[in-house]
Amino acid sequence: MALLRIIPGRLALEGTFMETVSELGFWQRMATSQGLIILFFTSAGCHSCRIWRKLLTDYEATRSGLRVWEVDAGIDMGITQELNVYHLPALFLFRDGHYQRPIQVEARVHALDRWLTAMADQPAEEMP
Repeated sequence: MALLRIIPGRLALEGTFMETVSELGFWQRMATSQGLIILFFTSAGCHSCRIWRKLLTDYEATRSGLRVWEVDAGIDMGITQELNVYHLPALFLFRDGHYQRPIQVEARVHALDRWLTAMADQPAEEMP
């Protein structure tokens, strides 16, 4: 039996917050989003992706104003190609619907948190 956990503004199965998104209407939805979004490209057979999925799910639950969207790179190849994803996992930061930059840190909560804090005031990079 799955447990429900309620966090202000969110209702999710215990341990799950990450939202799976597809390329259908993706850019329109992104354009209207607010706050920080980590776009996480993954694949079913990717071991490193499983490590990142756990880390990102836990991190998202503790950081307000942050959402994680997961894209299956094998299914949603349009978005995957648009962002020049050549290896998995791949992570990208968006703020208020606008591309910021790729996320390149080790799979540790403290490293990700330090990186997000350091990038908070940096100007956005061009999208690939």
